[in-house]
Amino acid sequence: MEKDINDLVLNLIEGDRDAFAELVRTYKKRIYAVAYRMLGNHPDADEVTQETFVRIFEKRRELRNVKYFSGFLMRIACNYAIDLLRKRQRRFISIEDEVDSSPMTQAELSLKIPSPDREVENAELSSLLNQAIGILPPRQKMTVILHDVEGYSMTEVAEAMRCPEATVRSNLHVARTRLRKWLVKRVQ
Repeated sequence: MEKDINDLVLNLIEGDRDAFAELVRTYKKRIYAVAYRMLGNHPDADEVTQETFVRIFEKRRELRNVKYFSGFLMRIACNYAIDLLRKRQRRFISIEDEVDSSPMTQAELSLKIPSPDREVENAELSSLLNQAIGILPPRQKMTVILHDVEGYSMTEVAEAMRCPEATVRSNLHVARTRLRKWLVKRVQ
């Protein structure tokens, strides 16, 4: 699979639209998931996904090493999502408007089929976690989402955010501390 991706990326660099279409099919769900978790709504996640691939095609010649394609892709998506977050923060938006209490979010938090009582608890926990993540500054929010929610390694997060791993560890530590303090205040 990695060899196939490398071949597709090499073809993309040369302007092959079929290779580009295949890369879009391969990565669009991953990009969308990260964008949705960052931004909390479908229209913005769609915009980030679409704009990421437009920018990838435009910047394809900047890719120096094909093995770093996924990091290059994620960095573009993260940067655009952070830009949207900054624009959004200039406007007043209630945190309650940002909460995702969809069944999908509840399902992700539940490891087994929950009882009705457990479902209520999961919905409340999901709401609290989404609110807590929503208060984080953009870089910390992105770090938590990529590492803790999406499961990327520290190295992959550092590559996507174009910063040293030590910065990722620091952002993660500060973000988790803030989340813990915020959640403790709400749970008590």
